[in-house]
Amino acid sequence: MTDLQSPRRACLFFLLNVVCASLLAGCSARRVTAPSQPSPTPDSTVESTKRDTDVSPAPAPANPKPAPVPKHGKTAAIPPPAGYSEEGNASWYGVPFNGRRASNGEIYDMYKLTAAHRTLPFETMVRVTNLNNGKSTTVRITDRGPFVENRIIDLSLAAAREIESVGPGVVPVRVEVITPGVDPTAGYFTVQVGAFRDPGNAQRLRDRLNVSYSPIFIQQYDSPDGLFYRVRVGKVSGEDAAHQLGEQLRAREGFTPFVVRLDEP
Repeated sequence: MTDLQSPRRACLFFLLNVVCASLLAGCSARRVTAPSQPSPTPDSTVESTKRDTDVSPAPAPANPKPAPVPKHGKTAAIPPPAGYSEEGNASWYGVPFNGRRASNGEIYDMYKLTAAHRTLPFETMVRVTNLNNGKSTTVRITDRGPFVENRIIDLSLAAAREIESVGPGVVPVRVEVITPGVDPTAGYFTVQVGAFRDPGNAQRLRDRLNVSYSPIFIQQYDSPDGLFYRVRVGKVSGEDAAHQLGEQLRAREGFTPFVVRLDEP
């Protein structure tokens, strides 16, 4: 029995080795390694920084870093300077205002880079950027206005030409104060609630408002269309407080208020 069992055991041992080797080879053949995923590039994860202009974006650096995700889906082409900044609509004015006296006392020249603003101090230098095409100009504040709702600045003809707003007339802009040390919100402000050709109408409105508000001013304005009488309410310290008064007058009296800086005589 011993001599017969030895060949059998050897044969079985050989067969077991062959089966195991086949199984191991099969397992190795079925093993699949998942392909590595490529790292996301800035273009695939961050919205494009190209704005509504004809200017092409600058070429990407050799080792690009993802740009920060912008608010409202936009990024600023140029970081705004520290200080006051606002966005709104800009208009422009030329004839028949050209050659007439501006609010700061000088003669308005529509071929100079100046502008009218309701609250910024005179002589403040601001950069105005047309948000439709990215073109900018720098102007000096010399006048008060515009007294039209939904507009924040009135440009001279020269300034309007620089940002290509003459044809459209009204364009969306960003206004940035670049004069150092200017606090546009400090000082005294008032709220304009009406402008009349008839001084009697201005007087009657002042008498009515005088019951609840004080002081009430009537300012005479010599416009190209004749004399106007502007009715203004309050002498308020700080622009924010003046805007609160304006909203109160809008809600209670139905006015379209304009907050205006009270300039020194």
